[in-house]
Amino acid sequence: MIVGLWLSLVAGWGLLATARWRRTGSRWIWWREIAARLCFFALIVQAARIAVANVVPNAPIELFNSNGLWGLVGCTCSALGTGLAITARAYLRSPWGVRAADEEPAVLITTGPYALIRHPIYGGMLLAMLGSALAQSLLWLLPIIAYGPHFISSARREEELLLAQFPERYPDYLKRTKMLVPFVL
Repeated sequence: MIVGLWLSLVAGWGLLATARWRRTGSRWIWWREIAARLCFFALIVQAARIAVANVVPNAPIELFNSNGLWGLVGCTCSALGTGLAITARAYLRSPWGVRAADEEPAVLITTGPYALIRHPIYGGMLLAMLGSALAQSLLWLLPIIAYGPHFISSARREEELLLAQFPERYPDYLKRTKMLVPFVL
């Protein structure tokens, strides 16, 4: 089920990107970046599984998978995370920073998931990875460790750009929303 949720993320973003690029005529090949990142996640997890299996043959790689409750909680977190990331991407007018030449200037999006958190795509991806760790294997914590700091530094850079672009509105938005987790962080 976890693999299916990650595939739904790729498919959802692909559908959104395809519709966008049909309208704008952009030639950027969206799937290369997404596929490369998600394949990297999978490779990290698989390589770690193989390494641990070779070092400790009877190691409990699927630690949480033996408990149905943890599996259910993890699958729910993964579903919520992938759903949040897909929904957040749908709310953006110019996905991946690409705008058509005849498009209106950038707009500060503060509706949908952006009404609760400033970076729902990053938050959704982290939640999906955490859910994957709970439902499938602790090795899913490796992508969180690898990408978590990158997501946070990227979010801070984006906030600096948005502060410069929307000096009147963005400071208020910063005060009333959290970065990744509603009401918490």
